[in-house]
Amino acid sequence: MDLGIKDRVAVVTGGARGIGRAIALEFAREGAKVGLLDIFDEGMASTAAEIEALGGTALGLHCDVGESEQVAATFQKFSAELGPVTILVNSAAVLDNVSKIEIMDQRRWERDLRVNLTGVFNCIRAALPTMQQENWGRIVSISSVAGVLGGFGQAGYSATKSGLLGLAKTVALEQGRYNITSNVVYPGIIATEMFQFMRDDMKDRIRKRIVFRKEGEPQDVAWAVVFLCSEKARYITGVALDLSAGLTLFTF
Repeated sequence: MDLGIKDRVAVVTGGARGIGRAIALEFAREGAKVGLLDIFDEGMASTAAEIEALGGTALGLHCDVGESEQVAATFQKFSAELGPVTILVNSAAVLDNVSKIEIMDQRRWERDLRVNLTGVFNCIRAALPTMQQENWGRIVSISSVAGVLGGFGQAGYSATKSGLLGLAKTVALEQGRYNITSNVVYPGIIATEMFQFMRDDMKDRIRKRIVFRKEGEPQDVAWAVVFLCSEKARYITGVALDLSAGLTLFTF
């Protein structure tokens, strides 16, 4: 199925590894040019090399999404070298602040806000002028089931991932007149490094809450995200898509 995004420029933040990497590779398979934005240079280089091995075009740029001026300059470079950026996927995030609220280090709380929420705001703001000029744009932000259900010891992460829902809906309302869509996906348990570091007993307990009794793969998220960025999804905006495989469902 032709998704109508061949030769479009897609920027994926956090594209060096995990879910972001899978999304970047899927864009390349669909013929899009891929801009990788990350702070992990080694992973970014290997992802770019894999895209080029597929016959695609990739440009990886080191960038801290929390720095608005750095983000603006990075997007200008993507446009100059790849062409107009009309697709943005916000996948960059941190989750290293795990503690109960009463003992939480405020500096870590603020880091969650800076990367997971302000970073997305910075990237959207940098991408919008080009999308408006082209009268076409797709924005997808990667939230989390923790942003819908909460997460024990994850106040900062959960709050920022929930904030993405309101941000995406506001962008959808404001930018629809420019033929720009804005959506969110919120994965459940995905087989990334974050999941692999969990204790085995915790993994087993989580799997029992999933309808399929198993964690998802980064590719499962990539397929959904790339579809939402396609011409086939032109009438979908302001949506929060549950990719938790039933983790959010209640049962006795």
